[in-house]
Amino acid sequence: MNSNHSRWLKPLLDKVLTTFPVVVVAGARQVGKTTLVRDLGKGPARRYYSLDSLDVLSQAQQDPDSLLEELPVTLDEVQRAPELLLAVKRAVDRERVAGGILLTGSANFSLMRTVADSLAGRAIYLELSPFCRSEWEGSRAGLELVEGLFRDKLDTELWSTAETSWRDTLCRGGFPPAMMMDDETARAMWFGGYVQTYLERDLRQLSNVGSLGDFQTLMRLAAGRTARLLNESDLARDAGISQPTCHRHLQWLEVGCLITRLEAFHANAASGMRKARKLMWQDAGLAAWLAGIRSADDVSRRADEGFWLEQAVFQTLQVWRGMDTVSRRITHWRNGGKKDVDFVLEGPEGIVALEVKNSKSVTSSDADGLRAFRDAVPKGRKFRRGVVLHGGTESRPLGDGILALPWGKLV
Repeated sequence: MNSNHSRWLKPLLDKVLTTFPVVVVAGARQVGKTTLVRDLGKGPARRYYSLDSLDVLSQAQQDPDSLLEELPVTLDEVQRAPELLLAVKRAVDRERVAGGILLTGSANFSLMRTVADSLAGRAIYLELSPFCRSEWEGSRAGLELVEGLFRDKLDTELWSTAETSWRDTLCRGGFPPAMMMDDETARAMWFGGYVQTYLERDLRQLSNVGSLGDFQTLMRLAAGRTARLLNESDLARDAGISQPTCHRHLQWLEVGCLITRLEAFHANAASGMRKARKLMWQDAGLAAWLAGIRSADDVSRRADEGFWLEQAVFQTLQVWRGMDTVSRRITHWRNGGKKDVDFVLEGPEGIVALEVKNSKSVTSSDADGLRAFRDAVPKGRKFRRGVVLHGGTESRPLGDGILALPWGKLV
């Protein structure tokens, strides 16, 4: 891998391979999993097998134990042969070797019960998200900005930036092939091919979907609802399918690492309350293409431009979350009235609330939702700060743990 495009996740991957017998790296196809695991460098030489090879796939299906006779080994795209995971379980139960088995897959195995059960207590799961812009450019600036929000003293100078446009970044997304394309027509063709491959290959491997046409219609309609509360009944009606079918299709999009449904933040985790989840796409470029967006100008002309800015910000936030999916969470919040918060970040150090604004100026009322959220956080959970992210260039305090920061360097 080009050193300029090294992944923020790599040091964590190197570390867990010295401790856990099975390490699973999950992420959408074309996100860079293979490049990451083949660029490990230090440590004992690893055998590498990809189940994209028909010969290896056949062996994994007919004699999976034979692929695990010599460790350490890396098995790529293992979702193509679920029976291989039982062989992994047997191998680990015979002998636990730190870093002995490294698995990758274009599926979120932690959401697949049979897989999670077979690897319970044996594996650690890492999520490799599409690139955010800062990571692609070889900088840790975006990561340091987010992590800095949890510190007692925030260095606002790090956020200072010249005016910047986020719309082109949104259209490129985070898949390496698309990010490298300047030609909008070529990029649109690439996304079209990606969706077709997903429908005809990856989805067929994961699920018995009856109508690919209905599924693709649902994908497009779901993209048009990005960064909004998810109403499955309305989505099903617009797609012309039943609500249970809509629910299953969304589940497979999530298992396939294409969407994330953000849970609502609950002040009382034991309350059992269930509020509407918020729909985000893991790759902003793919979501934009599905929604008919082909250029930065297309974004500017949309009435829902602010929601797409949230999606652009999420591109960086999800990479931050992937560095520690056990301790870090991203949720959203809304009370019974009209107050809401776009993103709530939770980590061991406390809670940070983010409100995303497209405008260059910030008024006191822009922070009303953050203040309401701050007051709703129970005393036992530390509220670090609330932030209004805006399109200007200056930072300023808004009082009582709330401040305004420019989002330029995040997107």
